[in-house]
Amino acid sequence: MRPPLSRRGFLGTGALGLAVAGLGGLASCGRTDHPTTRAAVGYGPLIADPDGVLALPSGFSYTVLARSGVSPTSDGTHPSDPDGMGVFGGPGGGTVLICNHENNGTEPHAVPTVEGLVYDPGASGGTSTLVVDADGRRTSQYTSLAGTVNNCAGGVTPWGTWLSCEETSARAGDDGLTLDHGYVFEVDPDSREANLGRSPVPLKFLGRYSHEAVAVDPSTTRIYLTEDAGDPSGLYLRWTPPSGFVPGRHALRELAESEGGDVAGRLQAMRCLAEGTVVRDLAEATDVGTRYDVEWIDVPDRDGQDESVRRQFDDDAVTRAHKLEGQWWNDDGVYFVSSYAEAPDGPEGDGGTGRTPDRHVHNGQVWFHDPAAGTVVLTVLFGVREDPDLEMRFERPDNITISPQGGLVLAEDGNGTSHLVGVTERGRAYALARNDLDDSEFCGPVFSQDGVHLFVNLQQAGLTLAITGPWTSPSHQPAG
Repeated sequence: MRPPLSRRGFLGTGALGLAVAGLGGLASCGRTDHPTTRAAVGYGPLIADPDGVLALPSGFSYTVLARSGVSPTSDGTHPSDPDGMGVFGGPGGGTVLICNHENNGTEPHAVPTVEGLVYDPGASGGTSTLVVDADGRRTSQYTSLAGTVNNCAGGVTPWGTWLSCEETSARAGDDGLTLDHGYVFEVDPDSREANLGRSPVPLKFLGRYSHEAVAVDPSTTRIYLTEDAGDPSGLYLRWTPPSGFVPGRHALRELAESEGGDVAGRLQAMRCLAEGTVVRDLAEATDVGTRYDVEWIDVPDRDGQDESVRRQFDDDAVTRAHKLEGQWWNDDGVYFVSSYAEAPDGPEGDGGTGRTPDRHVHNGQVWFHDPAAGTVVLTVLFGVREDPDLEMRFERPDNITISPQGGLVLAEDGNGTSHLVGVTERGRAYALARNDLDDSEFCGPVFSQDGVHLFVNLQQAGLTLAITGPWTSPSHQPAG
């Protein structure tokens, strides 16, 4: 099996200078006039599923691990809207999956409430833990966090826990809520008992805003955070632990519960510079390979009680991006996603986003932040699609993971048919899977530790799936 993605291979090749438009057409930089050219072969064409659920390449198959409202758990049934997931080693060579549920109170199947696991009894989100054997079959499932709102993505820590993020800034009194929301919670994969009285503790030092995903630097314990927000667009942030902090299981909770824990460490927002000039929005970048220097600016009020965190900065003070989504730590840095950037609104071209009329718009970016170099580099760009009826287009990536076989895997959350999209180490895009059931997004793609199974969710249908097949290095050769 190949090692994970190499940044030297992924960023250092001219072939990566790509813009994906339509069917993953790639160009050396900028946009391409031929949106269906230079798509990668990947694992070959997708084959329609006779059951109408998931189209996959030849030789691949899937197993339904759980279905919302149907599959029994120790506490009820699989909750609605499965989203981001973290993977951990399980018994007998199997897997422990921690699955977020993006419930805001309107879904039919709330995360079951269990005493000792509930943050706010007025909220219906949280996490489920699924135990899966080595053959990719679910053996058990239980609630590991409840009483939260819109648990979207998150991230795995170097000490083997899951950080689950609330994508909301809802306040106590909103829609029956009894507490403020917009926090990050830590969930232990070991057992339900390991989370009793622990997982419902908000890590307030990471800020209160519409969290999407986190990634942790194992050498410094800095935590990087994306904000999925608009009007104005969200921020990319990092948290630096206080001096003397020793990472490990429950250390973040203990810090949060300590005196002054709400403001422990240092929370900062990213500011990018192009030859010394502040980049107001990542949508300014139109060429793959665009590189910006990075500075970090302290957040004045991380709990955002009087004014949301992103509104505490002038547009010239920080760099914003529309819909900052998933991220993944790999190769001594962070890959993070900006899902798309639409044309500014109104005659002034502002629309509250901080973008100006001449800004380029896109259907998805993936950036790489190199902490040691103090830079961010645009590694993937999905260009604007001109033909709205193009059969297989890739747009609006959301969650992201690294493939053990090389390259990236992105979960598409666009208009119409959704795909799992692979990007090879040479920068060519291909369809890894297609949702044939409905037009819902893919969520939470993550590989088992042995690389045999790719776990993923179909959110609207409430399906948690395990995909397996002849995993090899995907072909970067042009399709067709």
